[in-house]
Amino acid sequence: MSELIKKLNWRYATKRMNGQTIPQEKLDNILEAIKLAPSSVGLQPYNIVIVEDKALKDKIYHEAATRQAQIPDASHLLIFAAWEKLTSQHVEDYIKFFAQTRNVSVESLAGFHSSINGGILSRSEDVNFDWSARQAYIALGHGLVAAAIEEVDATPMEGFDAAKVDEILGLREKGLRSVVILALGYRDAEKDPYANAKKVRRPHEELFISI
Repeated sequence: MSELIKKLNWRYATKRMNGQTIPQEKLDNILEAIKLAPSSVGLQPYNIVIVEDKALKDKIYHEAATRQAQIPDASHLLIFAAWEKLTSQHVEDYIKFFAQTRNVSVESLAGFHSSINGGILSRSEDVNFDWSARQAYIALGHGLVAAAIEEVDATPMEGFDAAKVDEILGLREKGLRSVVILALGYRDAEKDPYANAKKVRRPHEELFISI
Protein backbone atom coordinates (compact mmCIF):
# COMPACT_ATOMS: atom_id res chain seq x y z
CA MET A 1 0.00 0.00 0.00
CA SER A 2 1.40 3.39 -0.97
CA GLU A 3 2.04 6.09 1.62
CA LEU A 4 -0.69 8.24 0.06
CA ILE A 5 -3.30 5.49 0.43
CA LYS A 6 -2.22 4.92 4.04
CA LYS A 7 -2.75 8.61 4.78
CA LEU A 8 -6.15 8.62 3.07
CA ASN A 9 -7.18 5.61 5.15
CA TRP A 10 -6.02 7.47 8.27
CA ARG A 11 -8.18 10.54 7.55
CA TYR A 12 -11.87 10.78 8.24
CA ALA A 13 -14.46 13.53 8.60
CA THR A 14 -13.55 14.42 12.17
CA LYS A 15 -16.55 15.23 14.35
CA ARG A 16 -14.75 16.48 17.47
CA MET A 17 -11.48 18.40 17.60
CA ASN A 18 -9.28 19.17 20.59
CA GLY A 19 -8.48 22.86 19.99
CA GLN A 20 -4.77 22.27 19.32
CA THR A 21 -3.18 24.73 16.89
CA ILE A 22 -1.74 23.46 13.62
CA PRO A 23 1.99 24.27 13.17
CA GLN A 24 2.43 27.06 10.64
CA GLU A 25 4.53 24.90 8.31
CA LYS A 26 1.76 22.31 8.03
CA LEU A 27 -0.86 25.00 7.43
CA ASP A 28 1.34 26.60 4.77
CA ASN A 29 1.71 23.26 2.98
CA ILE A 30 -2.06 22.74 2.95
CA LEU A 31 -2.63 26.25 1.63
CA GLU A 32 0.03 25.79 -1.05
CA ALA A 33 -1.66 22.56 -2.20
CA ILE A 34 -4.97 24.42 -2.42
CA LYS A 35 -3.29 27.15 -4.45
CA LEU A 36 -1.91 24.52 -6.84
CA ALA A 37 -5.33 22.94 -7.48
CA PRO A 38 -6.43 23.00 -11.13
CA SER A 39 -9.32 25.17 -12.24
CA SER A 40 -11.06 25.73 -15.55
CA VAL A 41 -8.87 27.95 -17.79
CA GLY A 42 -6.74 28.46 -14.66
CA LEU A 43 -8.88 31.36 -13.49
CA GLN A 44 -9.36 30.28 -9.84
CA PRO A 45 -12.71 32.12 -9.51
CA TYR A 46 -12.80 31.94 -5.72
CA ASN A 47 -10.98 33.03 -2.59
CA ILE A 48 -10.21 31.14 0.61
CA VAL A 49 -10.83 33.05 3.83
CA ILE A 50 -8.68 31.76 6.71
CA VAL A 51 -10.39 32.12 10.07
CA GLU A 52 -8.23 31.62 13.16
CA ASP A 53 -9.82 34.20 15.48
CA LYS A 54 -11.63 32.43 18.34
CA ALA A 55 -14.40 35.04 18.58
CA LEU A 56 -15.19 34.70 14.87
CA LYS A 57 -15.22 30.90 15.06
CA ASP A 58 -17.58 31.08 18.01
CA LYS A 59 -19.84 33.53 16.19
CA ILE A 60 -20.03 31.23 13.17
CA TYR A 61 -20.71 28.30 15.49
CA HIS A 62 -23.56 29.99 17.36
CA GLU A 63 -25.16 31.94 14.51
CA ALA A 64 -24.47 30.14 11.24
CA ALA A 65 -23.25 26.55 11.59
CA THR A 66 -26.04 24.75 13.48
CA ARG A 67 -23.64 24.36 16.40
CA GLN A 68 -21.40 21.82 14.71
CA ALA A 69 -18.72 21.01 17.27
CA GLN A 70 -15.80 21.13 14.82
CA ILE A 71 -16.22 24.89 14.31
CA PRO A 72 -15.13 26.32 17.69
CA ASP A 73 -12.52 23.62 18.39
CA ALA A 74 -10.82 23.73 15.00
CA SER A 75 -7.40 25.30 14.72
CA HIS A 76 -8.45 27.09 11.52
CA LEU A 77 -11.52 27.34 9.35
CA LEU A 78 -11.01 27.69 5.63
CA ILE A 79 -14.03 29.32 4.02
CA PHE A 80 -14.11 28.60 0.29
CA ALA A 81 -15.92 31.55 -1.24
CA ALA A 82 -16.81 31.74 -4.93
CA TRP A 83 -16.83 34.97 -6.85
CA GLU A 84 -20.40 36.20 -6.84
CA LYS A 85 -20.08 37.79 -10.26
CA LEU A 86 -17.43 37.07 -12.85
CA THR A 87 -16.49 40.31 -14.62
CA SER A 88 -14.46 41.37 -17.62
CA GLN A 89 -12.02 42.99 -15.18
CA HIS A 90 -11.37 39.59 -13.59
CA VAL A 91 -10.50 38.24 -17.03
CA GLU A 92 -8.36 41.27 -17.97
CA ASP A 93 -6.38 40.95 -14.74
CA TYR A 94 -5.91 37.23 -15.27
CA ILE A 95 -4.65 37.65 -18.83
CA LYS A 96 -2.12 40.27 -17.68
CA PHE A 97 -0.97 38.04 -14.82
CA PHE A 98 -0.74 35.04 -17.16
CA ALA A 99 1.42 37.03 -19.59
CA GLN A 100 3.67 38.28 -16.80
CA THR A 101 4.08 34.82 -15.25
CA ARG A 102 4.99 33.11 -18.52
CA ASN A 103 6.91 36.09 -19.90
CA VAL A 104 4.79 36.44 -23.02
CA SER A 105 2.96 39.41 -24.48
CA VAL A 106 -0.67 40.14 -23.72
CA GLU A 107 -1.23 40.34 -27.48
CA SER A 108 -0.07 36.75 -27.94
CA LEU A 109 -2.93 35.67 -25.64
CA ALA A 110 -5.64 37.33 -27.71
CA GLY A 111 -7.18 34.00 -28.76
CA PHE A 112 -7.17 32.68 -25.21
CA HIS A 113 -8.68 35.94 -23.98
CA SER A 114 -11.38 35.80 -26.63
CA SER A 115 -12.26 32.19 -25.80
CA ILE A 116 -12.76 33.06 -22.11
CA ASN A 117 -14.95 36.01 -23.02
CA GLY A 118 -17.00 33.95 -25.44
CA GLY A 119 -17.24 30.79 -23.39
CA ILE A 120 -17.55 32.14 -19.84
CA LEU A 121 -18.47 35.82 -19.77
CA SER A 122 -21.30 35.19 -22.23
CA ARG A 123 -23.10 33.03 -19.65
CA SER A 124 -25.56 34.20 -17.00
CA GLU A 125 -24.39 35.28 -13.55
CA ASP A 126 -26.14 32.30 -11.93
CA VAL A 127 -24.45 29.83 -14.27
CA ASN A 128 -21.06 31.40 -13.63
CA PHE A 129 -21.54 31.39 -9.87
CA ASP A 130 -22.37 27.67 -9.95
CA TRP A 131 -19.32 27.10 -12.14
CA SER A 132 -17.12 29.10 -9.74
CA ALA A 133 -18.42 27.08 -6.80
CA ARG A 134 -17.53 23.82 -8.57
CA GLN A 135 -14.01 25.11 -9.15
CA ALA A 136 -13.75 25.86 -5.43
CA TYR A 137 -14.69 22.26 -4.65
CA ILE A 138 -11.74 21.05 -6.73
CA ALA A 139 -9.49 23.19 -4.52
CA LEU A 140 -11.25 21.75 -1.46
CA GLY A 141 -10.29 18.25 -2.62
CA HIS A 142 -6.64 19.26 -2.83
CA GLY A 143 -6.88 20.67 0.68
CA LEU A 144 -8.33 17.43 2.05
CA VAL A 145 -5.57 15.29 0.53
CA ALA A 146 -2.84 17.71 1.64
CA ALA A 147 -4.20 17.73 5.19
CA ALA A 148 -4.12 13.93 5.26
CA ILE A 149 -0.51 13.90 4.11
CA GLU A 150 0.33 16.38 6.89
CA GLU A 151 -1.69 14.26 9.38
CA VAL A 152 -3.94 17.23 10.09
CA ASP A 153 -7.59 16.38 10.57
CA ALA A 154 -9.94 18.04 8.11
CA THR A 155 -13.71 18.11 7.90
CA PRO A 156 -15.52 19.49 4.83
CA MET A 157 -18.77 21.15 5.85
CA GLU A 158 -21.85 22.30 3.94
CA GLY A 159 -24.28 22.36 6.86
CA PHE A 160 -24.17 26.08 7.52
CA ASP A 161 -26.14 29.22 6.73
CA ALA A 162 -24.08 30.63 3.88
CA ALA A 163 -25.81 34.02 3.92
CA LYS A 164 -25.06 34.38 7.63
CA VAL A 165 -21.43 33.37 7.20
CA ASP A 166 -21.18 35.92 4.39
CA GLU A 167 -22.60 38.55 6.74
CA ILE A 168 -20.29 37.68 9.64
CA LEU A 169 -17.17 37.79 7.45
CA GLY A 170 -18.28 40.67 5.19
CA LEU A 171 -17.93 38.53 2.09
CA ARG A 172 -20.62 40.10 -0.07
CA GLU A 173 -18.82 43.44 0.16
CA LYS A 174 -15.83 41.66 -1.35
CA GLY A 175 -17.90 40.14 -4.17
CA LEU A 176 -17.79 36.67 -2.59
CA ARG A 177 -20.27 34.05 -1.39
CA SER A 178 -19.30 31.14 0.86
CA VAL A 179 -19.89 27.68 -0.59
CA VAL A 180 -18.07 25.19 1.69
CA ILE A 181 -16.02 25.20 4.89
CA LEU A 182 -12.97 23.11 5.69
CA ALA A 183 -12.33 22.77 9.43
CA LEU A 184 -8.68 21.97 10.20
CA GLY A 185 -7.30 20.74 13.49
CA TYR A 186 -6.65 17.60 15.49
CA ARG A 187 -9.11 14.90 16.47
CA ASP A 188 -10.31 14.41 20.02
CA ALA A 189 -10.41 10.62 19.84
CA GLU A 190 -11.95 10.24 23.31
CA LYS A 191 -14.96 12.39 22.45
CA ASP A 192 -15.38 11.41 18.79
CA PRO A 193 -17.09 8.02 18.42
CA TYR A 194 -16.04 7.85 14.76
CA ALA A 195 -12.31 8.26 15.38
CA ASN A 196 -11.60 4.54 15.06
CA ALA A 197 -14.59 3.49 12.98
CA LYS A 198 -14.02 1.44 9.85
CA LYS A 199 -14.50 3.32 6.59
CA VAL A 200 -17.67 2.55 4.70
CA ARG A 201 -16.95 2.66 0.98
CA ARG A 202 -18.51 0.85 -1.96
CA PRO A 203 -16.34 -1.97 -3.33
CA HIS A 204 -14.11 -1.27 -6.31
CA GLU A 205 -16.19 -3.38 -8.71
CA GLU A 206 -19.37 -1.46 -7.84
CA LEU A 207 -17.87 2.02 -7.86
CA PHE A 208 -15.80 1.91 -11.04
CA ILE A 209 -17.12 1.13 -14.49
CA SER A 210 -14.59 0.06 -17.13
CA ILE A 211 -15.64 0.56 -20.73
